[in-house]
Amino acid sequence: MKVTAFIIITLALSNFSLVAQETSPSPTAAKALTPDLPVTSTVMRTNSMSVLDDKKRLGSNDYVSFRVVEDRDEESQHLRVNDNGELEVPYVGLVPAKGRTCRELAYAIKAALEKEYYYHATVILAIERVSEKSRGRIYVYGSVKGQGPQEIPADESYTVSKAIIRAGGFGDFANKRKVKVTRKNGQDFTIDLKRVIEEGRTDEDMVLQPDDQIYVPQRLLNM
Repeated sequence: MKVTAFIIITLALSNFSLVAQETSPSPTAAKALTPDLPVTSTVMRTNSMSVLDDKKRLGSNDYVSFRVVEDRDEESQHLRVNDNGELEVPYVGLVPAKGRTCRELAYAIKAALEKEYYYHATVILAIERVSEKSRGRIYVYGSVKGQGPQEIPADESYTVSKAIIRAGGFGDFANKRKVKVTRKNGQDFTIDLKRVIEEGRTDEDMVLQPDDQIYVPQRLLNM
């Protein structure tokens, strides 16, 4: 009888172990079921302004998440850039937002808050949704295969190299090292697109703003 009882208990324990192995998710499976956090959600969990986006520029009717770290009990607020390109910020009021990156705008709001309301303010700002409308136009002239105006896409950082690609690429005698960008305020920039394209220096690829004019000069010799 003792032998029989021992066999029954052993079999029961074996079956329980097998069932536990089948029903317990493996670490790999559990990881696979965990959804990736959206970029905006990840940014809004941070307490550092250094990680805020400094590439994509805000436009009218964009939606952003806004939070001040020092307000520990406050959840993120959802704000919209109005038709005039301004963001209505709690305590501060209307702040010019159009054409600014999240990092630039966050530091501007930080300065305003620290004037009257906070000894120290850490402002966390992230784009939630961009307007589906065009952000405006830029113009490409000179030694490219397709001159003329281009619409700035609403959902991306539109750079000089992207504008040249959309224009069909450089002409045969284009001077890639001296591509000129002129802002509507008259400010000029010279971009070395040869370095950007051939050497991978994407940090030198300027993000365009509405009404920017790109001029690609010609070289004297096709060398």
